[in-house]
Amino acid sequence: MVKYTVHLTKGEREELQHIISKGSHSSQTFRAAYVLLNCDEGKYAEKVTNEQICTVLKIGMRTIDRIKARFIDGGLEATLERRPTSRIYDVKADGDVEARLITLCCSEPPRGYAKWSLRLLADKMVELKYAESISYETVRRGVKKNELKPWKVKGWVIPDARSGEFVANMEKVLDVYKRPYNLSNPVICMDESPKQLIREARSSIPMKPGRDLRVDYEYIRHGVCNDFMASEPLKGKRFTAVTELKTRREWALFIKRISDEWYPKAKKITLVMDNYGTHSAGSFYEVFSPAEAKRIWDRFEFIYTPKHGSWLNMAEIELNVINRQCLSRHIDTIGKVKSAIAAWQKDRNNKNQQINWQFTTSQARIKLKKLYTST
Repeated sequence: MVKYTVHLTKGEREELQHIISKGSHSSQTFRAAYVLLNCDEGKYAEKVTNEQICTVLKIGMRTIDRIKARFIDGGLEATLERRPTSRIYDVKADGDVEARLITLCCSEPPRGYAKWSLRLLADKMVELKYAESISYETVRRGVKKNELKPWKVKGWVIPDARSGEFVANMEKVLDVYKRPYNLSNPVICMDESPKQLIREARSSIPMKPGRDLRVDYEYIRHGVCNDFMASEPLKGKRFTAVTELKTRREWALFIKRISDEWYPKAKKITLVMDNYGTHSAGSFYEVFSPAEAKRIWDRFEFIYTPKHGSWLNMAEIELNVINRQCLSRHIDTIGKVKSAIAAWQKDRNNKNQQINWQFTTSQARIKLKKLYTST
């Protein structure tokens, strides 16, 4: 659907032809002139499609629409002239202004806004009379100089200050990660993640030179599946299983595969995982016979990450990799998810991609010092 239709008079076309043929003009004026001439649907022109204009001028559809909208709303003169700015640009901010800017940047944004932006900070500085005028570029230099990024939020889950329970479980996990590779007692990290099954409502437009892949924002949801991940960091191996549900039964069957299918010769398997409700030895007794449940349970040493400490589970790293490399797209059936994950797992295992874990107990006692009650 065409939003704006351009009809140039003979005089307007002659003026635009004069601009592109000779004279000294800004690049914005040249671009606007070329767009209007090619978008003209009057009796004096042969219209060119927007796609052809994008290819020739190396601009996007939105730029074309903005130029056409300015022409329809304000006429030819308003389209060709650079819009005057209402903001006064200053040269630099002194120390007092910069200090106020840092304080404001670290405070809560105004009501109705989730984060500070550069322009919002500049407007607020003037509103609070911290400066008579300040440009967003000056604000940008100020926040960059002080290594502030108000538009960026980093997710990090740690408990409240002084949590002996947290540090006890954390140090236990970190001690396990220090163990050397042992074929008879491998250290395995286990985690799970849901994956939405989504089908495109409309076909995507393929990528080609000068145009990105285009995927329609509408989709059709076909439910959810669950991806189990078992990773052996020191060996560079990982094993996955995709299930329709994530109940005790699915977890128990996955753990049995670790025991009997992937590590049948191990004398003891150390399993690091989060303390999720289904991740307990009781799940074995709800799924298998008592003798079978006891046999599987005896093969494992369960090491639980602390509450609010799922980032200590290296399997979570592998899940982030698989979500980014393999599953960050529309997939509508569980069969296709299984096929995609199987191909990814085979390729990653063949490359022997290992996890280089750097966080140690000594570092934890420094960086997370406030969590230790004795200090």
